[in-house]
Amino acid sequence: MEHLDFYRTTSTFTDLGLYADFARKLPDDLEKLCRLQRKQIIHPVAFYVKDIRKKTDTEWGDMTQVPEGRLQYEDDLFPTAQAILHELLRRNGEYTKDRQVRDKVHVTCRGQSLLLSATLKAKGYAARVRSGYAFYINSKFWADHWIVEYWNEEKKSWVLCDADIYGFSDTVKPTDIDRSLYMTGGQTWVAFRSGKVKPEDIFYAGGDRGFKAALLSVVYDFNCLMGNEMTFLHFPRAFDGMNEGNSDFLARIDSIAELMCSPDENFEKLRKIWDNEPEWKTFMGGLN
Repeated sequence: MEHLDFYRTTSTFTDLGLYADFARKLPDDLEKLCRLQRKQIIHPVAFYVKDIRKKTDTEWGDMTQVPEGRLQYEDDLFPTAQAILHELLRRNGEYTKDRQVRDKVHVTCRGQSLLLSATLKAKGYAARVRSGYAFYINSKFWADHWIVEYWNEEKKSWVLCDADIYGFSDTVKPTDIDRSLYMTGGQTWVAFRSGKVKPEDIFYAGGDRGFKAALLSVVYDFNCLMGNEMTFLHFPRAFDGMNEGNSDFLARIDSIAELMCSPDENFEKLRKIWDNEPEWKTFMGGLN
């Protein structure tokens, strides 16, 4: 079970450093842990609600408390789980469900997933962040979404968990997401290429649909599987400008996506690709 040992280890993005002891003392009950974490964070999508900063009674709390000038997105300020947890405790050392809005951090599902995965790893779980598309966020299309997969020792299987959805959906169990409602990166690409999912039904938050949206999920999820939970600011340099007319490129992505659909069985093959094909980890974007 070498792959489980790999997913118990931390990455640049999921290592909590001196905060690991703090994380270990958080609730062991997964539902309580997810609910507690959800209360520490405001997803930036909240700010798309008209006049949200004038509302006193919302799922996130009294939004009039959001400090003037506080960024809508703080993902690039706190790109790692350690940075997120440090900032939360810097703003208020009381890590409780009653955290005031002014002391919450504004990060997307990626940040939520990083923090949950890091906490589970600190507690000894095998856990990994997954990037893909969820149907339970908007039942009209598949929306890009990052969640966590953890190894359930009792079931001897991986279970999907989404701390970000608490309070926002009555149709899913956040600690055990139905596999029919979430496609990982490889699954998304295969579904897109086979025609099982129409291009217009795959929606990436940046506005991309179809080919680019499916490709993004493969890139992000492969990196996540290899312990490099990259930020949204970056994209492999070699893939810039690639399009559906490049048959060699498509065949290569097809091959990798198929392996990613069964990452445990293909763990060694995926590691070999990762170790020998630097184009997957030579990034552009941001200052690069």
